[in-house]
Amino acid sequence: MILVVNAGSSSIKVELFAADLTSCLRADVSGIGGAPRLRVNGVAREVEASDHAAALDRLLAALADEGVTPGTLIAAAHRVVHGGAALTRPVLLDDDTIARIEACIPLAPLHNPSSLAAIRTLRQRAPELPQAASFDTAFHATNPAVATAYALPGDIRAHDIRRYGFHGLSYAWLVTRIDPLPSRLLACHLGNGASLCAIRDGRSVATTMGFSPVSGLTMGTRSGDVDPAVVLRLAAARGIEATERLLNHDSGLTALGGTNDMAALLARDDDTARFAVEHFCYWAVRHAGSMIAAMGGLDAVAFTGGIGENAAEVRERIVEDLSWAGRVPVHVVEADEERQIARDVLELLRTEDA
Repeated sequence: MILVVNAGSSSIKVELFAADLTSCLRADVSGIGGAPRLRVNGVAREVEASDHAAALDRLLAALADEGVTPGTLIAAAHRVVHGGAALTRPVLLDDDTIARIEACIPLAPLHNPSSLAAIRTLRQRAPELPQAASFDTAFHATNPAVATAYALPGDIRAHDIRRYGFHGLSYAWLVTRIDPLPSRLLACHLGNGASLCAIRDGRSVATTMGFSPVSGLTMGTRSGDVDPAVVLRLAAARGIEATERLLNHDSGLTALGGTNDMAALLARDDDTARFAVEHFCYWAVRHAGSMIAAMGGLDAVAFTGGIGENAAEVRERIVEDLSWAGRVPVHVVEADEERQIARDVLELLRTEDA
């Protein structure tokens, strides 16, 4: 069996997969450092977990109660948000690759440290267990330099200041679910975080997120694209930390409609909610035009993510407003980043054994 670990800033989720990628068990600890709760297959209870190492210990104990110990696993695989410019494919973890993930902490200061804490804790608890990492940025490593470079001086760009893109694991899974895969696919990951990806012959050639996940579309709590002069003015008036919080947590649908719940906005009958939904769809379509241009046309559209999968009205609006690009097949794909990570580690292990 394979244990997939997804460590967030205040939570750790794990999912257990059989070798045929069947999901066997899910568990998580949320509220780390506050009032943590452990859930195993949906059943919750309070636990003590002051940090990610303690939370992972609680999860390993819960798995042991279900008969799952490190000795029953063939590998553990981790979701790592940022691999930088160097880590552009799944890797088996050793001292060198762990050091490279650590070097990317300045690019993802809220997420990479959590992943590293889980990796190191599991190394201590099960030193013989192979571990791997899959990176949320890696799928976009195929973007051409003209798509990733900011028009900034070379000495600035030399410090890893470039567009990276995110939601890569979601897009990597999506392309395995569509058969036959169209040559020019507009992929739409629409959820609390939202992005688009231009996928040409199975490879990302452009995406809407950039140096950080704040850029691009209107999102649940993130602003999407904002003129840098606005950010500078906000930072001067409110300070950097307050501005960062505003752009990441207090903007997007929350700022426009009072909630990041698209279902609630669609159910409301008021001008504020209607405008929030219209804004979300308008900017999705406007950015989609850019993605279509990057591919040189459009052969199909695919939706994934919480909104993409469940909000039919949003999908229909976007597809209708893209009709100028031609009437093309529309796919709805259930997001499953954890299964993609399990798939990645199985492929790595097969390669090692070959």
